[in-house]
Amino acid sequence: MSAAQALVPSVRRTQSVHRTPSARRPRPVHRPGPPAVRPLPAGMPREWYIDHNRRLKAMRLAVVLLDSGVYLPQQATNRRIRSMAVRLGIHRPSAITCRAVRALLA
Repeated sequence: MSAAQALVPSVRRTQSVHRTPSARRPRPVHRPGPPAVRPLPAGMPREWYIDHNRRLKAMRLAVVLLDSGVYLPQQATNRRIRSMAVRLGIHRPSAITCRAVRALLA
Protein backbone atom coordinates (compact mmCIF):
# COMPACT_ATOMS: atom_id res chain seq x y z
CA MET A 1 0.00 0.00 0.00
CA SER A 2 1.38 3.42 -0.90
CA ALA A 3 1.51 6.41 1.43
CA ALA A 4 -1.31 8.15 -0.45
CA GLN A 5 -3.57 5.15 -0.11
CA ALA A 6 -2.86 4.93 3.61
CA LEU A 7 -4.09 8.49 4.16
CA VAL A 8 -7.43 7.90 2.40
CA PRO A 9 -9.82 5.93 4.58
CA SER A 10 -11.41 3.05 2.81
CA VAL A 11 -15.14 3.31 2.37
CA ARG A 12 -17.05 0.13 2.35
CA ARG A 13 -20.56 0.18 1.08
CA THR A 14 -22.64 -2.38 2.81
CA GLN A 15 -26.00 -1.05 1.76
CA SER A 16 -26.96 0.51 -1.49
CA VAL A 17 -28.67 3.84 -1.15
CA HIS A 18 -32.07 3.86 -2.81
CA ARG A 19 -34.14 6.93 -3.24
CA THR A 20 -37.68 6.70 -2.12
CA PRO A 21 -40.35 7.96 -4.52
CA SER A 22 -40.92 11.03 -2.35
CA ALA A 23 -37.22 11.94 -2.52
CA ARG A 24 -37.15 12.05 -6.31
CA ARG A 25 -37.14 15.35 -8.05
CA PRO A 26 -40.46 16.19 -9.69
CA ARG A 27 -40.54 15.85 -13.42
CA PRO A 28 -40.77 19.11 -15.33
CA VAL A 29 -44.27 19.96 -16.45
CA HIS A 30 -44.63 20.29 -20.20
CA ARG A 31 -46.42 23.54 -20.87
CA PRO A 32 -47.26 23.97 -24.49
CA GLY A 33 -47.22 27.41 -26.02
CA PRO A 34 -50.26 29.16 -27.39
CA PRO A 35 -52.43 27.15 -29.74
CA ALA A 36 -51.64 27.27 -33.42
CA VAL A 37 -53.28 30.15 -35.24
CA ARG A 38 -55.79 28.93 -37.77
CA PRO A 39 -57.45 31.05 -40.41
CA LEU A 40 -60.97 32.17 -39.67
CA PRO A 41 -63.74 30.55 -41.69
CA ALA A 42 -64.52 32.30 -44.92
CA GLY A 43 -67.95 33.52 -45.94
CA MET A 44 -69.17 34.83 -42.60
CA PRO A 45 -70.70 38.31 -42.29
CA ARG A 46 -68.31 41.12 -41.38
CA GLU A 47 -70.00 41.60 -37.98
CA TRP A 48 -69.12 38.02 -37.06
CA TYR A 49 -65.40 38.69 -37.55
CA ILE A 50 -65.60 41.94 -35.58
CA ASP A 51 -67.37 40.23 -32.66
CA HIS A 52 -64.98 37.28 -32.76
CA ASN A 53 -61.88 39.47 -32.60
CA ARG A 54 -63.48 41.64 -29.90
CA ARG A 55 -64.14 38.55 -27.76
CA LEU A 56 -60.54 37.39 -28.20
CA LYS A 57 -59.20 40.81 -27.19
CA ALA A 58 -61.53 40.96 -24.18
CA MET A 59 -60.44 37.52 -23.07
CA ARG A 60 -56.75 38.42 -23.40
CA LEU A 61 -57.27 41.58 -21.37
CA ALA A 62 -59.32 39.79 -18.71
CA VAL A 63 -56.58 37.19 -18.21
CA VAL A 64 -53.91 39.86 -17.83
CA LEU A 65 -56.07 41.84 -15.40
CA LEU A 66 -56.64 38.72 -13.30
CA ASP A 67 -52.89 38.07 -13.26
CA SER A 68 -52.29 41.63 -12.10
CA GLY A 69 -54.74 41.32 -9.19
CA VAL A 70 -57.94 42.82 -10.60
CA TYR A 71 -60.66 40.33 -9.66
CA LEU A 72 -63.85 42.39 -9.54
CA PRO A 73 -65.59 44.18 -12.41
CA GLN A 74 -65.73 47.34 -10.28
CA GLN A 75 -61.92 47.40 -10.16
CA ALA A 76 -61.64 47.19 -13.95
CA THR A 77 -62.23 50.76 -15.05
CA ASN A 78 -61.93 51.77 -18.68
CA ARG A 79 -58.71 53.60 -17.83
CA ARG A 80 -57.18 50.51 -16.20
CA ILE A 81 -58.23 48.22 -19.06
CA ARG A 82 -56.86 50.61 -21.67
CA SER A 83 -53.57 51.09 -19.83
CA MET A 84 -53.19 47.31 -19.66
CA ALA A 85 -53.78 47.15 -23.42
CA VAL A 86 -50.98 49.67 -23.94
CA ARG A 87 -48.66 47.55 -21.78
CA LEU A 88 -49.56 44.48 -23.85
CA GLY A 89 -48.99 46.32 -27.09
CA ILE A 90 -52.49 45.88 -28.46
CA HIS A 91 -54.79 48.56 -29.82
CA ARG A 92 -56.82 50.68 -27.43
CA PRO A 93 -60.08 48.82 -26.69
CA SER A 94 -63.42 50.45 -27.31
CA ALA A 95 -66.08 50.99 -24.65
CA ILE A 96 -67.86 47.86 -25.90
CA THR A 97 -64.70 45.79 -25.43
CA CYS A 98 -64.21 47.25 -21.93
CA ARG A 99 -67.76 46.19 -21.05
CA ALA A 100 -66.99 42.70 -22.39
CA VAL A 101 -63.87 42.53 -20.17
CA ARG A 102 -65.94 43.46 -17.11
CA ALA A 103 -68.55 40.84 -18.09
CA LEU A 104 -65.80 38.20 -18.19
CA LEU A 105 -64.59 39.25 -14.74
CA ALA A 106 -68.11 38.99 -13.27
